[in-house]
Amino acid sequence: MLFAIKTYSFKKEERLKSRKLIETLFREGKAFSIFPYRVVYMPLDKLPVNGYPVQVGFSASTRKFPRATDRNRIKRLSREAWRMQKQSLYDQLNSQSRKMAVFLVYTDKNIAPFSTIHSKISVILKKLAATGNSSEIPPATHS
Repeated sequence: MLFAIKTYSFKKEERLKSRKLIETLFREGKAFSIFPYRVVYMPLDKLPVNGYPVQVGFSASTRKFPRATDRNRIKRLSREAWRMQKQSLYDQLNSQSRKMAVFLVYTDKNIAPFSTIHSKISVILKKLAATGNSSEIPPATHS
């Protein structure tokens, strides 16, 4: 029996670590930007069998943040914002029996406050959920 308990964890199995999968994601995935993030995502037929519909990775540029402590802080804040809000996307993907790989690249030159990161991750999650609804329908172009 499945039951809906909100889980605010971010387990090892939810992290995108496979070098091969990351290379495929950047080569074949789709992308969009919501400042200060560049989001690369790809629907997947199969993720490693683990019960999580999304594997996600985070990065910050060494060029923009030469100090590792700054890069680590950005990634830590991003993971925390993701962890707190991911459940709606997970529920939607589970209901559609779909899986997705996502990579968030921080593009700003300054470390944003957590409130900003939290709100931007919220927008990203909504957009990822919306792309899931219309994965077969290409977006209309207006000229």
